[in-house]
Amino acid sequence: MKISGLLNRTRPELPGVSGIARVDRHTDALLRRLKRGEIAVIDQVDLDRATADALVNAEVAAVVNAAPSISGRFPNLGPEVLVQAGVPLVDAVGSRVLHAVRDGSKIRLEGGCIYAGEHLLGQGVAQTPESVADALVEAKSGLAHQLEAFAANTIEFMRRERALLLDGLGVPPVEVDLNGRRVLVVAAGYDHVADLARLRRFIREQQPRLVGVGAGADALIAVGYRPDLIVGDPSKVSDQALTCGADVVVPAFADGHAPGLHRVQDLGAGAVTMSSGANAEDLALLVAHHHGASMIVTVGLSASMGEFLDRGRTGSNASTFLTRLQTGGRVVDGRVVAALYRGRVTGWAVVLLLTAALVAVIAALLVSHTGDALFAWLQQLMSGVAEMLREALR
Repeated sequence: MKISGLLNRTRPELPGVSGIARVDRHTDALLRRLKRGEIAVIDQVDLDRATADALVNAEVAAVVNAAPSISGRFPNLGPEVLVQAGVPLVDAVGSRVLHAVRDGSKIRLEGGCIYAGEHLLGQGVAQTPESVADALVEAKSGLAHQLEAFAANTIEFMRRERALLLDGLGVPPVEVDLNGRRVLVVAAGYDHVADLARLRRFIREQQPRLVGVGAGADALIAVGYRPDLIVGDPSKVSDQALTCGADVVVPAFADGHAPGLHRVQDLGAGAVTMSSGANAEDLALLVAHHHGASMIVTVGLSASMGEFLDRGRTGSNASTFLTRLQTGGRVVDGRVVAALYRGRVTGWAVVLLLTAALVAVIAALLVSHTGDALFAWLQQLMSGVAEMLREALR
């Protein structure tokens, strides 16, 4: 018994990365269950940056993707985020791994192989910074095809949704007053936590109306703000946010069915629906725009062609493109506003300037005859005051 126990204690650890496996075809559902040190087993073609950021923030030990993380259609950003953060990525393992790996079981990754103990469960490609960089270079050649599909979807979306885009037909009424107000729209996108922190001064001084898109509502609550309006699927929003007193707009299909509406109603909160094929971010912009917002500052929303394509949803990309055209100059990226506020003169800068000016005046008096006379007069005045105080205390 003692010899056996000693052998077990001195047996070397198997190489690679080990951890508890969390398996789910639906990445959003998986992210809600992940804990630090676990291995995420997903099935997502063209892993996007938002998902990769969420995996990094969850502090996973590694990621196993049944699908190719970079298919070559366009240079998506997710794999690069993972490998730069030092998260091992085993790619293109095949859909069978979702059945071979049991949720909650312990697995081990070594190179591109997935093991349960010493039993091989699947094999894929172990991505490195070099392999990801090479794949991204090759994927750039697919941009032309994606842009063609983007253009076709834009025309189709315009045909279907022109009444909403141009005239606001279908934009629901909301109780919060947005007319003539500055509005801050927050989505749980790339670097949204840091961007929101940089806007604290803007929020304090301008008091904008706060709009949370999906999980963006919880991002606002996490830093001490209460959203005035929530737009998005209620399944992605916490009970605390849904019951904080904010107006809630739930996206609905063309037939009027609004997934998640029953959840808001079960919580005893009110909600209205908005039928459109646009994504929740664009619906939030359109609600603010058609209700008369004077300026719309965005945090966590896609702002470039690369970010549009990175989401891999050409239909919603078309809605984003047309929404930005319609809202025009009212929409300003939060990073720009934060940069402008950093450039403004602060109170400390004013104090420093006044101190420097005072020092300059004193220096000028010291080297002038006027300064000597002034200091002599001040000395006599202080002597007189001191003498009066001594007389009063006797």
